[in-house]
Amino acid sequence: MEMVRELFLYMRIRRKFWLLPVLIMVTVFGTLAVLTQGTAVAPFIYTLF
Repeated sequence: MEMVRELFLYMRIRRKFWLLPVLIMVTVFGTLAVLTQGTAVAPFIYTLF
């Protein structure tokens, strides 16, 4: 969790707010990949891409 805190501090101090949408999308896709691995929902997720 310290890494996440440091990342947000970096974005706030350096004014790199454009990184926030990128991090949100990476988190969403990562969570989606973890949750659908080995479930019955996986074939439906593959059709989205």
